[in-house]
Amino acid sequence: MIRGIATGLLGLALCLAAATFDSASLYVPGVALMALVVGSFAWVTLAARGASVVRRPGPSRVVEGDPYPLRVEVRSGVLPPPGGELIEPLLGWPVPIAGRWSRKVRINVTFSRRGRRAIDSGVLVIRDPLRLHVREVHGDGAAEVLVLPRVEPVLAPGGGGAGAGERSGIGVEAGLAGRRLDAATAELEIDGLRGYREGSPASRIHWPSVARHGEMLERRLVAELDSAPLIVLDASEPASEEALDAAVRAAASLCVHLARSTGCSILLPGDRRPVEVAHDMGAWPAVHVRLALAAPGAVPAAGLAPRGGSVLWVTAAELLGAPRALERLPAAARFVVSPSALPDAAVAFEVAGCAGYRLGRAGRRVAA
Repeated sequence: MIRGIATGLLGLALCLAAATFDSASLYVPGVALMALVVGSFAWVTLAARGASVVRRPGPSRVVEGDPYPLRVEVRSGVLPPPGGELIEPLLGWPVPIAGRWSRKVRINVTFSRRGRRAIDSGVLVIRDPLRLHVREVHGDGAAEVLVLPRVEPVLAPGGGGAGAGERSGIGVEAGLAGRRLDAATAELEIDGLRGYREGSPASRIHWPSVARHGEMLERRLVAELDSAPLIVLDASEPASEEALDAAVRAAASLCVHLARSTGCSILLPGDRRPVEVAHDMGAWPAVHVRLALAAPGAVPAAGLAPRGGSVLWVTAAELLGAPRALERLPAAARFVVSPSALPDAAVAFEVAGCAGYRLGRAGRRVAA
């Protein structure tokens, strides 16, 4: 706009100079410049009148790396635009629209990171070749898409397939799913009290409760706890945003891998109770959405309880050793899964850019 005004004033100044000094030769460039300004203004204005940018709605959710269909239709006004381009945030480069009544853009774009993505509306920029006048036509509103973390296979160390992983000791039965605690260990691990059940041995009766309140209670043992594997996503103090994204992908991949085999539970940051994901995967869509929106945060201690099955602790923090909360948690088997390396520990499996390390009893690592 400033350039157009300056050009018009220059043309007017030439015409005034021609009249002042009685120089007919100055009228030609003066009139030409003013005509150029008026003509470009009229063309740009008519091209912008009634112009529109319509983005066809795409899916509200998409998985990382999967194609997201972008469909945009541009329509000019009374006249085709003398020049300009379509600026679409998802494209990353301008699309020329000069001399066209309409144009359709069809392309698939991908998102490399999870989370909620706000997509600004497209902008149609109409201008003349000399950029004397510019008009902008904004699209039909912003959109939003939720990018879900992708699910990747669980691999054996060195990049073997899932089948090779099972042969190397991380299979559902022998590795990740774990086994129930043996009876000797279970007798040493007490989870709490519950009402007395007919037929329970007298050794399990909690006699102090009987003496104080006259109520028959019995001890609940670890062996009676849920034997399904538990995945814990620890998002406290992530080493970086990329590390947190990798940990979320690993948690999602392990959840799908185990749920389809034996069923599992997953404990997310801020939750006080794990979410069960059964064979039918009915709870998985909601868990997938929550993983996409997972933010840095710790797992409440109230959500951790002794398990009869395996515990897979997925963390985005820089590993200096096994997490203390995991070391103190009674379970059939313990795994630490992280994008960073655990010192002096052998890799049991790999998933989504993370490595899994199996811990022995009391947090001891299984050495290479």
